[in-house]
Amino acid sequence: MENFTPVSAALGGLLIGLSAAALWLGLGRIAGISGILGGTLRRLASVRSDEIGWRAAFLAGLIAAPPLYAQLGGPVPEITLTASPVLLVAAGLLVGFGSRLGSGCTSGHGVCGIARLAPRSLLATVVFLAVAAATVFVTRHLIGG
Repeated sequence: MENFTPVSAALGGLLIGLSAAALWLGLGRIAGISGILGGTLRRLASVRSDEIGWRAAFLAGLIAAPPLYAQLGGPVPEITLTASPVLLVAAGLLVGFGSRLGSGCTSGHGVCGIARLAPRSLLATVVFLAVAAATVFVTRHLIGG
């Protein structure tokens, strides 16, 4: 944790919480990324247009925010990927499968569900974190990744 910046981390967390609260209070929707993306794809596939606007805007904001932040002079972290493309695709598919199996992702359960004191979300978040810790332990210490 050599680059931990508590002020920017707290501000980022505050913005995530405020945006999740605004979506919930404004539209009655949970800011779970996997649910928003899945709902968008389902609606596009069925040619239903209800709720597509806010979903598309939410996803566009997720994609546009980092480059916009960099253009405004925000610090850009250096990201180095050491895993193979095949491993990255497999990991992405496993994450997608896990979020489908768990009926949500860390944003829906971890941010919004815990804030609503939902027992299911608390349990899901504990499972997410335990699996993440076990995965890091196995890949870093047992198989030497």
